[in-house]
Amino acid sequence: MQETSNNKLYYVLFALSIAVLLLAAVIYAGPLVGSDQSTENTIFITGDAQTKIAPDTASLSIGVVIQSPTAKESSDENAILMSAVIKELKDLGLQDNEIKTSYVSVYPVYNYDGKRTIEGYSASNNVQVTTKNLDKLSEIIDRSTAAGANQIGGVSFTVSDEKQKELRDELLTTAVDDASTKADQLADNLGVKIVGIKSSSINEGQIPSVYYESAAVADEERAETPIEPGETTVSLSVQVTYIIK
Repeated sequence: MQETSNNKLYYVLFALSIAVLLLAAVIYAGPLVGSDQSTENTIFITGDAQTKIAPDTASLSIGVVIQSPTAKESSDENAILMSAVIKELKDLGLQDNEIKTSYVSVYPVYNYDGKRTIEGYSASNNVQVTTKNLDKLSEIIDRSTAAGANQIGGVSFTVSDEKQKELRDELLTTAVDDASTKADQLADNLGVKIVGIKSSSINEGQIPSVYYESAAVADEERAETPIEPGETTVSLSVQVTYIIK
């Protein structure tokens, strides 16, 4: 009788063990099945767009450097010449917001021949000119030097923020269309169907600035200063992950 009871207990425990194992298997398999169902088939496509653009903004430094025996003489003479330069710039139609003082200094000039002595004073005054009147750039340089400017340099060409935004919108539309076309072609070749977009990103190329380093000295006999802004290539790409089935 005792043996029969032990056997029954053994079978009950064995059955419970099997039930526990089956329950654990079901619980473990549940997430796996859910994961398999949520896994999406995708294709990754890059769409590209590029264009050439001419800069619409120019920036350059215009300055006067004068050396005289005294600080006052150099400063006064510099002020007279710089005032004449700024008048020429405004006569050309430049506005106050296009002309910005960038550097002013008066400092002693030393002679180190045996003993350090002050042989004079140097006065400098520079303005930064930023304008969209590119057709007047050569005239800006030539009339400035004729008025007394003897430091011209750092000429650079850039694209204004407004034009960059307009250009970005156009390139983005072209790049997205390019990605969509490539995705449709690939899906057709693979025999699948695009049903959605999982993710996307934009990779924007920087619009470079074009720089010219130069120094101009007043010379009424010289020809007009040639300035050619040229063109630069701007690119943009998009990366799109498409969901397929």
